[in-house]
Amino acid sequence: MKKWIAAIAALTIAGVSAAQAAEKLKIAIPQKGFWDSSWVEFGEAAGFFKEAGLELEVFYTEGGAQTIATVASGSVDIAMSNGILGAIGAYAKGGDATPYRIISAEMTGAHELFWWVKADSPIKTLKDAGEGKTIAFSSPGSSSNLILLTLLKQAGSKAKPVPTGGVPGTYTQTMTGQIDIGWSVVPFALQDINEGKARIVAKARDATELANQTIRANLANVNSLKTKREAITKFMQVIQKSIDWGYSNPQAIEIFARNMKVSNAIAKQSVDEFYPKSAMQIGEIRDLDRSLKDALDYKFLTAPKTSQDIAGLIDIVYKPSK
Repeated sequence: MKKWIAAIAALTIAGVSAAQAAEKLKIAIPQKGFWDSSWVEFGEAAGFFKEAGLELEVFYTEGGAQTIATVASGSVDIAMSNGILGAIGAYAKGGDATPYRIISAEMTGAHELFWWVKADSPIKTLKDAGEGKTIAFSSPGSSSNLILLTLLKQAGSKAKPVPTGGVPGTYTQTMTGQIDIGWSVVPFALQDINEGKARIVAKARDATELANQTIRANLANVNSLKTKREAITKFMQVIQKSIDWGYSNPQAIEIFARNMKVSNAIAKQSVDEFYPKSAMQIGEIRDLDRSLKDALDYKFLTAPKTSQDIAGLIDIVYKPSK
């Protein structure tokens, strides 16, 4: 009898240990601290990842190009918040050999980005930025690239787009006159704007053509999808919970403010004015046909493609209930 009890106890302990063993994922996120790059932090703060049995190793990159490189190389399992045009262009060249897949939408429409100048600049709107003027975006294929090209086309501006990397470096280049018009993401530079040291000349949401279009997506490495699909699906389920938590819990604003080294008031202004929850729609890719047209118009594709042509790029792991 004692042997039976000991055996049952051993099996029970082993079962509990197996159940409690966390599944590990490596995550790349472009630039720490921005509102829509904070979902993982929110989920950790709320205990959602622990509840789901997930253990995360998070790497913050300098922007979209570096984020995609990490998932393409297999250094991480998931890359968050990537411009969709770059992914489309890569798949058009590499086909099924492309080392990652789109697993979820990240943002619908253009919202939190803006373009700005120093207060003493003669440029008032993008229409004032003609030939010879330079205007920043992060990297080719990024969402800032797509939004800027759309804004310039709408304004009829011939300003020269220049990739300047992340927001902090772009801020320095703009304030020192190396770039005429900088790009930014709230809350960065918002304090300067509130104090009259800088002026916004265009907002991402002015790109009305993009209103119902997925502009950023989350990616997963193809090998990770084969070996860790269940964990990746759980991860996206938790991201949805974390988004909901972020918009309903005041602690999220405090985390956001602390990361960006701004006041809670500036953090809240950033979310209220630039980050509508309706834009944070994970799951299916929206208006893909429009993205394919943009990819062709802006030279990410060399020939027209249909959604069927790139169907292999998209592997949605989780669709939130509506």
